[in-house]
Amino acid sequence: MVNAYVLINAEAGKAGNVVREVSRIAGVKSTHAVTGPYDAIAFVEAADFNALGELVVARIQKVEGVNRTLSCIVVELS
Repeated sequence: MVNAYVLINAEAGKAGNVVREVSRIAGVKSTHAVTGPYDAIAFVEAADFNALGELVVARIQKVEGVNRTLSCIVVELS
């Protein structure tokens, strides 16, 4: 499994809708509106890197109001 945090920039006034719509996507475990340079953050889980790319590019980036995303892949440090 691959886990990642997806940071989302939304159009002005669309953050609430983006959070609601992204939270409905399969593979998205949680979504929150945040303050700072990004408007929302989603924690996602995918089977592998290709599935993660598909989730972000084909699903999250297609949500109305999403301008851009930045994916931060989780790594396990020992």
